[in-house]
Amino acid sequence: MRTTLPLFFAGLVFAAGTAANGQPRTPLSTLPVPDDSQADCGTVAPVNPRILRRTGGAPRAETMMAMPVAAPPPAPPAPPSPPASPVTMSQAPVAMAAKIAPVMGYMPMAPEPVDTSNYRHRDTNPVHVAATDPVSTFSIDIDTGSYTNVRHMLQKGDLPPADAVRSEEFINYFNYGYAPPTDRAQPFSVTTELAHAPWNANRELLLVGIQGYTVPANQIPAANLVFLVDVSGSMGEPDKLPLLKASLRQIVPKLRAQDRVSLVTYAGATCVALRSTPGDQHAKILAAIDALQASGSTNGAAGIELAYAQAAKGFIKGGVNRVILATDGDFNVGIVDPEALKTRIAEKRKSGIALTTLGFGEGNYNDAMAVELADVGNGSHHYIDSLEEGRRVLVDEMSATLMTIAKDVKIQVEFNPAVVTEYRLIGYEKRMLAREDFNNDAVDAGEIGAGANVTAIYEVTLKDSKGNRVDPLRYGKTEAPAAKGDELAFLRLRYKPADGGASRLIEHPLSATVEAEASDRLRFAAAVAAFADNLRGGKYSDGFGYDKVAELARGALGADPGGYRAQMVKLADMANSMQTQPASR
Repeated sequence: MRTTLPLFFAGLVFAAGTAANGQPRTPLSTLPVPDDSQADCGTVAPVNPRILRRTGGAPRAETMMAMPVAAPPPAPPAPPSPPASPVTMSQAPVAMAAKIAPVMGYMPMAPEPVDTSNYRHRDTNPVHVAATDPVSTFSIDIDTGSYTNVRHMLQKGDLPPADAVRSEEFINYFNYGYAPPTDRAQPFSVTTELAHAPWNANRELLLVGIQGYTVPANQIPAANLVFLVDVSGSMGEPDKLPLLKASLRQIVPKLRAQDRVSLVTYAGATCVALRSTPGDQHAKILAAIDALQASGSTNGAAGIELAYAQAAKGFIKGGVNRVILATDGDFNVGIVDPEALKTRIAEKRKSGIALTTLGFGEGNYNDAMAVELADVGNGSHHYIDSLEEGRRVLVDEMSATLMTIAKDVKIQVEFNPAVVTEYRLIGYEKRMLAREDFNNDAVDAGEIGAGANVTAIYEVTLKDSKGNRVDPLRYGKTEAPAAKGDELAFLRLRYKPADGGASRLIEHPLSATVEAEASDRLRFAAAVAAFADNLRGGKYSDGFGYDKVAELARGALGADPGGYRAQMVKLADMANSMQTQPASR
C-alpha cells in the first residue's frame, strides 16, 4: 500500500497537468488589439481557500468583477445506479487507495522542483587572422543583466551555467570614468588604450570606451512610462514581485508633474491597474503599486499589447516614451513564440516607444526571452537581485536607462595586418554584425543613453610576438605587406541622432604604441573580462584563474563609489572557493 498510494496520486497529478497544458495557443495574426477602455482591474471576487492551496498563489488581481449568481434549478432525480462492476486484482489497490486516502489523510507527493530557466547558447567569439579577416563589426550593448544574475547565483553558493555569462554585460556593469564629450554636437566621446594583457605578456589588450553626455535630472525630458508588471503565480516569491514593488516605490519620489505613469498587469488575463497618471500624484501611484498581487498563469503577449496601447495613449512628443516589462520571463499562455513576440515589438518601436526589460528571481527565469525582447525593442535588459540594484537601475541611472541620446550605434575596427597577426573581440556575441551591415541604416543596432558608458576590449597579437594562437599556413599567404606601420587599426563608429535622420560617421586611426603600464581602468576591465571567461570555462584566460582575477582587480579598484568594484573581488573569491578545477598555474 505504501508504494501504490504515491503512484496513484502521481498519476492524478500527471493527468491534471496534461489537461492544463493542452490548451491551444493563439496565432499572433489573430491577436486583437486590446480595447483598454474595458481593461481596468476590477473588484476581486471571493476565492475559495482550497483553490488557493492548489494554485499556490494569492487571489488573482485580474479576476472578473464580482457578479450576482442566480440559484441553479433543482436537479432531476438521478437514474438508478448500474450494478457495480467486479474489481479485478490489478484494480483493487487503486480502488482501495481512492476509498481510504481521505480517511487516512494521505496527500499527493509534491514533485521535486525543476529548474526551467532558459539561457541561449552562443559560442565564444573566435580568434581571427588579420591578414585574411581584418575587419570586426558589432553593435554596442548597455545591458547589465548577466552580471547581476550571476552575482545572485554566486551569493547563494552556486556557480552559474556558462550560457548565463555574457562578458560584455560584466564589463559594462562598471563605470570607467571616461571623459564626456565637450559639446553635444557629438553625443559621445571615444577613449582608446593599448597595453599588455595580464594573462599573457605576449599579447595586448585594446580598449575602446564610449561615454555619452550627461543630463541633469531637471533637464530630462518629460517621460511617459508604462510599467508592465507580471503578476502571475510564479512571481509570488520574495525575490520577485515583492522586490519589484519595493524597487518601484523608490522611483515614485523622483517623478514630476510633467511625467506620466501607467501600470499594466498580466497573468491569465490583463488589466490596467493604473491609468496614465501625472507623476506628481505620488500617493495614487504608490497605492496602485501596493495593491499588486501574484497569481495565475502568464499571458505575456496580451500584456505587451495592452501596455503599448497605454503608451500610445499617453505618448509625449519629444519626450521619453517607454514600456518597462518586469517579469521572471515565464510566458506560458497565449503567444509564447519568441520570434512572433520580437516581430510585434519591432513593429512597435517604429512608433517611438521603446521597451526595457527587468528580470527577477530564479527557477523559471527566461533570460533568453527578456534579453532578446529588450534588444529588438531598442531598450536594455537588467536583472534586479536586490533593492540596492533596483535603486541603481531605476533611480541613480534613470537618464542612462531611459533617455536615448544616440540610436543604432555600431563599431567597426579594421586591424592593420602589417602590425597585427591575430585579434579576438571579448564578448558581444549576441551583437555581431556582418561587415556590410555597418553602412546599412536599415540594420538595427544598440542605443546609448545619457551618461551611459560602453566598453569593448580586443585581445590582440602583434606581429613577431610569440603569442599567436593560430599557426601560419604552409601554402597560403598570411603575411601582409608593410603599410602604415605606426597604426594598429582604424576605428569607425556610426550612429543616428536621437531625433532621427541619416546616420553619421566618426573615424579615428589607432596608434600601435603600447603603454608601458596599463591604467587602472584597463586593468580592472581586464580582470572583469577574465572573471567572465573563467565562469564560461576559461578557454581564453591562459590559466589566469579566479585567484589571479581577484588579485588584479584588488590592485586596480581606484575610486569605487558604492563599493561595486570591491564587491566583484569578493565574487571572484567566492567562485574560487566553489570551483572544482585547480587554481591558477
